[in-house]
Amino acid sequence: MIFNPEYECMDPQDRVRVQFARLKNLTEKLYADVPFYRSRMDKLGVRPRDIRSLKDITKLPFTSKDDLRETFPYGLLACSKSLIEEIHLSSGTTGIPVVDAYTHRDIETWGEAMARTMAAAGCTRDDTVQNCYGYGLFTGGPGVHYGARMLGANVLPMSSGNTARQLQVMQAFGSTVLTCTPSYALFIAEEAEEAGIDLKKLPINKGCFGAEPWSENMRREIEAHYEMNAYDIYGLTEIVGPGVSFECEAQDGLHINEDLFYPEIINPETGEVLPDGEKGELVFTTLTKQGTPILRYRTRDVTFLRRDPCPCGRTTVRMNRLFGRTDDMLIIRGVNVFPSQIEHALIEIEGTDPHYLIIVDRGPTHLDEVELQVEVKKEFFSDETKNLEGLRNKIEGVMKSKLGIGVKVKLVEPKTIERSMGKSKRVIDRRNI
Repeated sequence: MIFNPEYECMDPQDRVRVQFARLKNLTEKLYADVPFYRSRMDKLGVRPRDIRSLKDITKLPFTSKDDLRETFPYGLLACSKSLIEEIHLSSGTTGIPVVDAYTHRDIETWGEAMARTMAAAGCTRDDTVQNCYGYGLFTGGPGVHYGARMLGANVLPMSSGNTARQLQVMQAFGSTVLTCTPSYALFIAEEAEEAGIDLKKLPINKGCFGAEPWSENMRREIEAHYEMNAYDIYGLTEIVGPGVSFECEAQDGLHINEDLFYPEIINPETGEVLPDGEKGELVFTTLTKQGTPILRYRTRDVTFLRRDPCPCGRTTVRMNRLFGRTDDMLIIRGVNVFPSQIEHALIEIEGTDPHYLIIVDRGPTHLDEVELQVEVKKEFFSDETKNLEGLRNKIEGVMKSKLGIGVKVKLVEPKTIERSMGKSKRVIDRRNI
């Protein structure tokens, strides 16, 4: 189902004209009303009149997460505070969160972005959506809520946690759609198995999962536990929340709502814009945002863009599923390693579960050492020791081949690695660097 064919299936050249008109308006607004951006543009010697085509976006300044923290709370506000109807915050690891302020129109736009997202996963007004993303200041729960309501679906605003109650509600109300982080979807499945509940006999048949990187292996695990179609969705608080991009039924890249959020891929070292198909850092500009519009926000997420035709009929650019983040990258013995590389390398290894933990430390000789803890499926862990040793050796060999460094693999029993009801923790770096 396509929620808004006018924009989702628009002729690409018409879309460029829409994007440019919106970029021009945004640039004029930011220069006139946001001192932070006016100062940045002045330093670069650029004025709104210099933006004569969409390609001129490269003349405009980038925005970083540090910029958002330094302007906390209202330094990037582009309208009167009296027009703000809702505020959301990211979790601030430095103690200073990121603010996203929404006008009434911003909330409506967010709802439409999420309605497009959920419609692409097959959601309709006949569905019951069990929304297990966190509510409150986090954008996940409210974003799904607004989108489901715009579709006309029935929403169960569960938030995350209290998994026994999640299962009770799931059975009682016949939920047909599950929305949460992929790791929490697997945690619910584990708890259901412990409670003797067969998820395959429940009406749930589709899910929208995001807020953390996940692999095809995790998708297959989720789909097998629930007998559902599991769709990847992407968003971030700095831009709007969930609803920036989404998978369609083809599950072959994420369609970007590019009439609302203009994407670029840049070289993270130089800031140079890279061509389609080349992997780099994802950058977004909010083309219609009124409350806290953002210009060329560096997401730190690593992916690439593609414009080949999609069988679903949408003409929007697609982004590949994330490879990782530039700020999550580990440098181990001079080699750049993303946690997602390890997850992807585990995909084809039979006997492992999609739960792992990377522990990086300094060895006795002051060289980096990596221990990879991997959960093994119950039936494999009960096998003979020699079979486990063979599995361990196989994983170490795959990691050496894929990563270019040696990794010590420790096989652990199912449910050994701590579960999270939000974003899962994949790395413990004990080095003092």
